[in-house]
Amino acid sequence: MKEKFEKSVFYHTTAHILAQAVKRLYPGTKLAIGPAVENGFYYDFDCEIPFTGEDLERIEEEMKKIIDSGYEVESFELSREEAISFMKEKEEPYKLELIHDMSMEEKFRFYRQGEFCDLCKGPHLKNTKYAGAVKLTSLAGAYWRGCEKNKMLTRIYGISFEKPAQLKEYLLQMEEAKKRDHRKLGKELRLFAMMDEGPGFPFFLPKGMVLKNQLIDYWRKIHQREGYVEISTPVMLNRKLWETSGHWEHYKENMYTSSIDGEEFAIKPMNCPGGMLVYQSEPHSYRELPIRIGELGVVHRHEKSGALHGLMRVRSFAQDDAHIFMANEQITEEIKGVVRLIDEVYRKFGFTYHVELSTKPENSIGSQEDWELATNGLRNALDELNMSFVVNEGDGAFYGPKIDFHLKDSIGRTWQCGTIQLDFQLPLRFGAEYIGADREKHRPIMIHRVVYGSIERFIGILIEHYAGKFPVWLAPVQTKILPVSEKSNVYAGKIAERLKAASIRCEVDQRDEKVGYKIREAQLEKVPYMVILGQKEEEAGTVSVRDRDSQRTSQMSLDEFIELIQKEAVY
Repeated sequence: MKEKFEKSVFYHTTAHILAQAVKRLYPGTKLAIGPAVENGFYYDFDCEIPFTGEDLERIEEEMKKIIDSGYEVESFELSREEAISFMKEKEEPYKLELIHDMSMEEKFRFYRQGEFCDLCKGPHLKNTKYAGAVKLTSLAGAYWRGCEKNKMLTRIYGISFEKPAQLKEYLLQMEEAKKRDHRKLGKELRLFAMMDEGPGFPFFLPKGMVLKNQLIDYWRKIHQREGYVEISTPVMLNRKLWETSGHWEHYKENMYTSSIDGEEFAIKPMNCPGGMLVYQSEPHSYRELPIRIGELGVVHRHEKSGALHGLMRVRSFAQDDAHIFMANEQITEEIKGVVRLIDEVYRKFGFTYHVELSTKPENSIGSQEDWELATNGLRNALDELNMSFVVNEGDGAFYGPKIDFHLKDSIGRTWQCGTIQLDFQLPLRFGAEYIGADREKHRPIMIHRVVYGSIERFIGILIEHYAGKFPVWLAPVQTKILPVSEKSNVYAGKIAERLKAASIRCEVDQRDEKVGYKIREAQLEKVPYMVILGQKEEEAGTVSVRDRDSQRTSQMSLDEFIELIQKEAVY
């Protein structure tokens, strides 16, 4: 019977195979760490001479030899003293540092395959032969333990699969992903820019703002329909608030702080404490519940410079938060309502998704009883919706369990976006209350939820999902008007006025260029429709219409074209 392996176990073993190959080829190299990551693995090395692309080819060939050798992977334990002596003998200073830092550990686990041995908690595959097909994908610099004060190491990234066919499919996907890279398309389509003056703080250009505002308008429309009210809370609030919320203790390293009039403040990394203050600004009755409050709040989180990545990982972004305050008996129905809303939005953009239920982490606040009640509330809602999900043990927020939605884009990649978090703790910490039917004070339950998540990141995902070819309702420019010659410029201007009066976003290309060149340029700009105008169209009072993927034009009246666009522009 063929063995099945968890991806993390598979990748982790391949990271050890990478390290074994490096030590064979470059014996003086020192080993740092080599974990599995979401899509593959990496290993950090302190090498005498920096690796190059040619080195990667050599290392990859050596890895294939190790896989073909079929080494048994065996584990054993050593005491602290034995582990220190073992790593000293192997002259591995980074491993020694790790052992010394794990002061509470009395035993240390090691894994051996052939002549290679590494400090590791595991687990691993039973044999290197199961690693199958491997590809080293890139080189990068990485500070030891992520600290800029430490030595810069060389990080080698890789991916592995059980079968060569799976690797081939992955590499084709990566080639397609390069073409769709939102950083490349964002620049070409003039949507956004990243400036040296503000690393991690994106600049949205005019066309990018159209796209962003369309997403926001759609968000507002469906939330008003679902009974949400919208608020806006301050970007900066004092330390006392963040201590009450628990963020000061659990999240301070990710927060930007400042001092005002001798008092310490923090720029908000999350919108929820401000939402709590809004709830508490007036008394509430059970008759008002549930109260659904939305906020498109700008938050700031400190990210290390090496982690920044276009719009996908930034230091400032708009979060489409909503906070729902409710009674215990309303939990299941409210969660079901949020799930249905998120499902509607993702289907609008053509995404499929899978769902994860994340449970209590080690670093958490609140009683076990509250955690069980909250977790069961989320689980029951998913069960009643007959929605399949997997349990992600220990990955909840510090204040409560959560449901995460992982989108699958048009080339098969997954992105975690929407989340629903059930929170008993924040209402308790803030002393939030409502008056029940019994005229007594009761504590509300709170749902934190996002649909887009970071709007900036969602835009990055959409750019790559659509390869820049946005549907008509989202496209910054919905139609490009292309006069065949200067003689048609006046007619083109009249057509543009009619389109703008019909709320259709358009541009006129009046450059003294051949119409074929203008068409190619419009196609590169990925504009949904082109309107080509010459003497024939002007005399007939019609327009020639061509979509971005077609090689043919269609003659129609302007009214027919406006109706066509308006139907596709509905959201």
